[in-house]
Amino acid sequence: MRFLTQFVVSAFFVAQAAFALDPARSASAPAATSVDFASDRDAILAQIPSISTSGSVGDIVPYGPNAFAIVAGKDGESLQAVVAGARWEKGRIVAFAHDGFLNPKSDAGAAQMLVNAARWAIGGAGKGRIAVHRQPELLAHLKSAGFQAEAADGANWAEKLAGFRGLAVNAHDIGEKDVASIARWVRGGGGLVTAATGWGWQSLNADKKIATDFPGNQLLAPSGLIWGTATVDATSEKAGFLTNVSGAELALLDASAALDALIGHVQGKAPLDASKIGQIGATLSAASRSLPPDDQTILPQLHSIGKLPGGAEIPRPDKPLPASNPIARIVVSSETELLKTARPEQIRAHPAAEFFPGAVPTNAIRQRNRAVGIDLGTPGWHGTGLYAAPGELITVVVPPGMADKGLGIRIGCHSDDIWQHEEWRRFPEISRVDPIHQIETRTANSFGGLVYIVVPDKLPSGKIIVSVTGAVESPRFVLGETKLLDWKMRIRAAPGPWAELETSKVIFSVPSEKIRQLDDPEALLKQWDKILDAEADLATIPHERERPERIVVDTQISVGYMHSGYPIMTPLDGSTDQALTLAKLLTGSWGHFHELGHNHQIDDWTFDGTVEVTCNLFSLYVCETICGIAPGEGHVAMKPAEKMKRLRTYLSSSDKFTRWKSDPFLALTMYDELRAGFGWDTYKKVFAEYRNLPKEQRPKTDDEKRDQWMVRFSQAAGRNLGPFFDAWGVPTSTAARDSIKSLPSWMPPDWPKS
Repeated sequence: MRFLTQFVVSAFFVAQAAFALDPARSASAPAATSVDFASDRDAILAQIPSISTSGSVGDIVPYGPNAFAIVAGKDGESLQAVVAGARWEKGRIVAFAHDGFLNPKSDAGAAQMLVNAARWAIGGAGKGRIAVHRQPELLAHLKSAGFQAEAADGANWAEKLAGFRGLAVNAHDIGEKDVASIARWVRGGGGLVTAATGWGWQSLNADKKIATDFPGNQLLAPSGLIWGTATVDATSEKAGFLTNVSGAELALLDASAALDALIGHVQGKAPLDASKIGQIGATLSAASRSLPPDDQTILPQLHSIGKLPGGAEIPRPDKPLPASNPIARIVVSSETELLKTARPEQIRAHPAAEFFPGAVPTNAIRQRNRAVGIDLGTPGWHGTGLYAAPGELITVVVPPGMADKGLGIRIGCHSDDIWQHEEWRRFPEISRVDPIHQIETRTANSFGGLVYIVVPDKLPSGKIIVSVTGAVESPRFVLGETKLLDWKMRIRAAPGPWAELETSKVIFSVPSEKIRQLDDPEALLKQWDKILDAEADLATIPHERERPERIVVDTQISVGYMHSGYPIMTPLDGSTDQALTLAKLLTGSWGHFHELGHNHQIDDWTFDGTVEVTCNLFSLYVCETICGIAPGEGHVAMKPAEKMKRLRTYLSSSDKFTRWKSDPFLALTMYDELRAGFGWDTYKKVFAEYRNLPKEQRPKTDDEKRDQWMVRFSQAAGRNLGPFFDAWGVPTSTAARDSIKSLPSWMPPDWPKS
């Protein structure tokens, strides 16, 4: 295979490449059967238009010849399975991609599907004993549906399945010791209904591999099913995951069938249209990222598929890799996964690194024993001012006693993955994190990147010195530490292709070319500190933060134009110059202020329709108090004439609240009316009140959130805002409105006359 065949774990790839791209597959692959999966799906989906559950649903990859997709969700423009089934020797399996689906109270469609799945799993009739492990609601639900359901919650429960026809269990409750017993029982004719949230397990087990270390996958993988780590969107905003996806579409969600279809297309036996090719690419890409490395079902052919036309293409900013080239995307996916498990000594520079994040000059001095101070009291990424060249080993040494304390080494600031996009302008994953288990740790990244020491939460405070060998210096300016003369004369010219500008409140990771001519980072960063302090003032939190906010520039991010989080991700475009040029920053940078606002947003006062609204209170506040922009006018959509035009149109419409929730600037106009009427100090008073609420007083539903927001703001303002909320069409309860009746009623003085 391109690059990896030459450089990474070569012997392994030579062996894998020996498998030819042949529809007959490898000799060790399970034999296909003539099972009618359409009938199986029909039985499981009978009378169910859709299913839903709360929380972000994951993915499950059917890849064996006896596995099949049942319900699909959206992953970008393609589909991925969120419910799948399999016939495993004499047994049957139905698996859901979120453990919330096992709660019959979460959704009527999901509740009915649990009944259908249990009936299909045990062979059709609702007879035969079903063991239910640690799921009391599901136990009662199956009993009410006529099943002979019994709790199986005691010690060594998995060894006591003899006599049961079925088993319902959350895969997160399966231990490694249970896997062999359950597998033997299923293969012998048992029916299994199970669920897991793959991305959730991975987030709690960052140093493990879900394909091989998660007991649920240890159990299911031999059947041809495996949970992945993606998150999948619903196919309907209102109804959730629809069940009306055709059998032909669902068939291409099975990696085994998708590979056969791709081979037929390449060989000219069964040409496919562009949409099917895109789906095949998405399916096989997901499979190559999810399957255990010793799989012999399809991985051998995926690893050798790069020999086909188009397989040598790589993603780059100036020449994105589209979904219409599934061959190259499968190769990229396989390479990405194999790089994760390759030993540092096996890693070499990837050709794509030259295009992004960039190459390091060959004559750049590799540092030896570069000392870096780390404050253990500050969790998160700690910059070192060093850059690991693509494919080159670096060595990090920590003091005795700091091994196995949760510290890690991160190479690369670009933590976003972009698998779901229809085109890739870079490799979908290009950063690497390794745990520090010994005093000396060696690591490398094929794409290179800024070097960080990662500090976990809640370590005892204190400072340590680590040493780094093998990396090159990168431009780094730390406010209050770096001298301007050093910056101008030497540091900004350091060879690392990425740079950092840092204060105790915010850190920017940007291409070095963007700061080579920056003469006064001190003035720029002091202005950014004022911005962060203003956000803190409105949020009523201290100026000094537990850790700085991070803002990372990228050629392509996972979602949106920018997105919030740690780090905040922004595009490599004019917004970068806006953030790094003091004169431009003083005119306002709405996008940056918006994402910082998300990071200061509190769920208690953010209800449905306001996620993209209440964050902009911070945008307005910073624009007014720091940038000197007229109150309420930080964005062109918030100019007085625009606000009034929007309001008049809205008041003449029907179904007001639905429209209000769908138009962020319309909803922001309502919030700005409160700012104009009562000032920012009232907002601060209300936000501080929410921050100090005891747990039992915090709102739990959207209805409670709207009620509390109206009541608490009314009390802080000393005015009855019930008529104002009514005029805007934002629903509140009679009890909430009655509770503020004693206050004088209020409406904005410029409210349009009806």
